[in-house]
Amino acid sequence: MPDIVLAVINAKWIHPSLALRLLKANLGELEDNCEILEFALRQPINEKLDPIIASKPKILGLSVSVWNHLASLELLKSLFEKWQEKSYAAQRPVIIIGGPELSGLKEAEIFSYADYIVLGEGEKSFRELCQKILFSRNFTGESDIGSAMGIPMGIPKEPYFINNAHTEEDLNDLSFPYGLYTELDLQKKHIYVEASRGCPYKCEYCHGAHTKRIRDFPLDSFLLEMEKIIERGGRTFKFLDRCFNHDSERAVRIMNFFLSHIESEKYINNPFCVHFEMLPYNFPLELKNTLMRFPSGSLRLEIGIQTLNPLVRKLIKRSSSSNIETELENLEFLAGKTNAILHVDLIAGLPGEDMDSFGEGFDRLWLSLNKNLLQAFDSQTPNSEKRLEIQLGILKGLPGTPILKHSESMGMIYSSKPPYEIIKSGVLPASQIEKLKNFARFWEVIVNRNHFSALMPVLLPAQERVFDRFMKISSCALEYFGRNWGINRKDLFLFLQKLDF
Repeated sequence: MPDIVLAVINAKWIHPSLALRLLKANLGELEDNCEILEFALRQPINEKLDPIIASKPKILGLSVSVWNHLASLELLKSLFEKWQEKSYAAQRPVIIIGGPELSGLKEAEIFSYADYIVLGEGEKSFRELCQKILFSRNFTGESDIGSAMGIPMGIPKEPYFINNAHTEEDLNDLSFPYGLYTELDLQKKHIYVEASRGCPYKCEYCHGAHTKRIRDFPLDSFLLEMEKIIERGGRTFKFLDRCFNHDSERAVRIMNFFLSHIESEKYINNPFCVHFEMLPYNFPLELKNTLMRFPSGSLRLEIGIQTLNPLVRKLIKRSSSSNIETELENLEFLAGKTNAILHVDLIAGLPGEDMDSFGEGFDRLWLSLNKNLLQAFDSQTPNSEKRLEIQLGILKGLPGTPILKHSESMGMIYSSKPPYEIIKSGVLPASQIEKLKNFARFWEVIVNRNHFSALMPVLLPAQERVFDRFMKISSCALEYFGRNWGINRKDLFLFLQKLDF
């Protein structure tokens, strides 16, 4: 039985956790005594509960995010119910929780089910905490035993907070976790990797607003790890870097590494796909030329635009070293001159942005991509991998983020439950927020997923404002089906065929 179990509820089965692998890889002498258990959000609770109970760990670490917060709370409640049974009472482990969701929370029900809460980056502090718990001579698993460093051992009487929120790991000192991906991971799942941490933006809706600097993992060592994954069969890589092209020379070197494999005869029948999140303003010529070399289906790019209203950008402190026109020109280049699948982000509900402003921004973005959009939706190639996705997100008032300071002055009201989506703002009543949510859902299933490409030139003609027209489509769809989820694709196709404005 492992002394330490690291557990997480992932959004989907194909999304393995890099965070848990980083924790395990940096446990030092305790690594071999640690097991990772991963679950999917939609799994029945018993399929999550039973493996943890069966493992009988001394320490249970749980990774909490905004998307799995409520599911993690449900799991902890179920575990405590089990441990209250006489036959399982002695199995109650020390519980450590951490993850990005917790750093901004001052009070939360989930804290009452934890013994230790690690805030911020935790590779080093998690290892030290486990060492103190497991190697304490007086550890009984039930008492509050003080340590020389002030951290209580065993199970504290009250949850104990270890606050790393304003400290950052030295990435040169961390052990890489990529050897912990299993053969099944490599064959069937996305492989999450990170070459850097941090972000140059200080956007107030994001925890990245507190980032001090951008830090890079040592590049030569990182590329050696990528080579090992490729040799083991890994083919789908998703970089978690928030600003992959912050250093364009470094970005080009990493992309050339993957291109050398993509273009190699050795892998010609075993295609690669790499995903990068890039800053919209930093595309020098060498980077553009490198991006143009990726063949169809091998490159996904995520570009955060968020808003095209300069006053809203200034209000939320989303400044950059270029202007909006430059960013749109870069998007036009990516759409027209590369084979990348583009995923461009906009956020609805930002302070001071009303429906007209958001719709105008949506249309400007659409027009920047529109020159090449008909090619993407060509009826002769309905399953073309040349996709241009506009991802419409709804603003979230994440606890601990600076956006919350605008709540009173800008009339912002958010849900108190994860994921803390905005309910209304001073310029967007709740009814309009609901319309935007419905718009976003149907845009995703009708446009982004590319299942109805043959209908796009008719549904979204170039001569009409796309935002207004699709608002009508999404409203009609909701009225027709009575919901915006769980709709059969064939039924949706028949509905779209019958639309007549």
